[in-house]
Amino acid sequence: MQSFQLYEHASTVPPKSYDRQKWQKGYQSLKQEFNYWIDDVEGEIPFNLQGTLFRNGPGLLDIKGQKYHHPFDGDGMICAFTFTNGKAHFQNRFVRTQGFVEEQKAGKILYRGVFGTQKPGGWLANAFDLKIKNIANTNVIYWGKKLLALWEAAEPYRLNPDNLATLGMEYFDRVLQKGDAFAAHPRIDPCCEWDNGKPRLVNFSIKPGLSSTITIYELDESGKIVQRHSHSVPGFAFIHDFAITPNYCIFFQNPVSFNPLPYILGWQGAGQSVKFNPKEKTRIIIIPRHSNTSISGIKILETQSGFVFHHANAFEQDNKIYIDSVCYESLPTVDPNADYHETDFDALSPGQLWRFAVNLNEETVQRKMLESRCCEFPSVHPAKVGRPYRYLYLGAAHAASGNAPLQAILKIDQVSGEGQFWSAASDGFVSEPVFVPATNAINEDDGWLMTLVYDSAHHKSDLVILDARNLHQEPVARLHLKHHVPYGLHGNFTPEVFAIKE
Repeated sequence: MQSFQLYEHASTVPPKSYDRQKWQKGYQSLKQEFNYWIDDVEGEIPFNLQGTLFRNGPGLLDIKGQKYHHPFDGDGMICAFTFTNGKAHFQNRFVRTQGFVEEQKAGKILYRGVFGTQKPGGWLANAFDLKIKNIANTNVIYWGKKLLALWEAAEPYRLNPDNLATLGMEYFDRVLQKGDAFAAHPRIDPCCEWDNGKPRLVNFSIKPGLSSTITIYELDESGKIVQRHSHSVPGFAFIHDFAITPNYCIFFQNPVSFNPLPYILGWQGAGQSVKFNPKEKTRIIIIPRHSNTSISGIKILETQSGFVFHHANAFEQDNKIYIDSVCYESLPTVDPNADYHETDFDALSPGQLWRFAVNLNEETVQRKMLESRCCEFPSVHPAKVGRPYRYLYLGAAHAASGNAPLQAILKIDQVSGEGQFWSAASDGFVSEPVFVPATNAINEDDGWLMTLVYDSAHHKSDLVILDARNLHQEPVARLHLKHHVPYGLHGNFTPEVFAIKE
């Protein structure tokens, strides 16, 4: 994943498709907040493309020259691309979290970061300070007429979808309590059979420890939490993402352990205290979504050791559960003395797409590789979430093997096994592709792919719109921004067109 650069990279073979110094420039802070109509467009914006693409990611990577140790510690910045009548509008705004406001006022780092950012003053200034800043920097979603900025270790922040102003924390009518987490990877069930076929948002939280608690939330179309249940699983759980089917929530418990002592004593961040254990198995945790069924309770099965950040999709078929996931051989440690700008891509193993077939009756797991090219940021048609599907879209490497920053978009046809490929190399570096269905679409791939591309040659970013049916052709449109946007994380599209206030 482009912003998991310490862990998740794409592949390359000599000669390299990228220049590391050019890639590094994409990690400069964007300190200005903009609001303008995009007037520099190559191609044509589809007239029937109506709605808003929201994206989130760390937009501030330093405070007055004091650099965060890792981009994951950067403050969340929301970008909104609004499409209406063949035109597009851009605005960006930082989430005014409590920590962001305090640090901007002080002009210095006041909080420790999960991935190694420390307050000035050495370990003595950081020892026994376990307060973590809610950075709201991982995802953003519009649901139940609320725009929510998400970070998996804390409550969501609610924003005004018209102008991205921060409204405050969201507790869903006090179902969440202060300090409760609400993960950054919600899934939308497009047709919940337990809610008369209406869509539902499904999300979770993790409370890790010697045993860990997984809490699952389901929200109806109005944004109300209508179901909540918690489950205890043995061991420490570091879980970033999950998958759903109509009947199950599926989690991969990566084989890691956590030593809190270096974190408590101020030597390093919490994320740096997580260690991968290659001799242990990965656990697949399968939890029924609903209690009023004949399905038995939670099941935990084991598969080969590995690490998963993101799942592409899951579905039930032939009395099995299939989970498609981007897998890594391991999770490298985040060195307290390392500089993420100097990442040695060749020394890191690539992420590859694997399919896991789970037979609950026989309690077996089989797996096979679907794509050997290093890839990340999987995306599917929103109507296919939790269902059998044909097309998958990913950020990918320019080259077919090895390791490098993500520079291309890959489309995989699960039926024919064929792939399509569009590359922004050598100067371009891509973000997560977001699939937007076309109005009155007939086929599953009728629609567009949107990806934000950092153009290192001009130190600016482009929103590239691809025809999802054919990635071999030139983009439908390239929307040239007036500035760059730092490498981001996740986002979502909504057909809602909000009032544009300049």
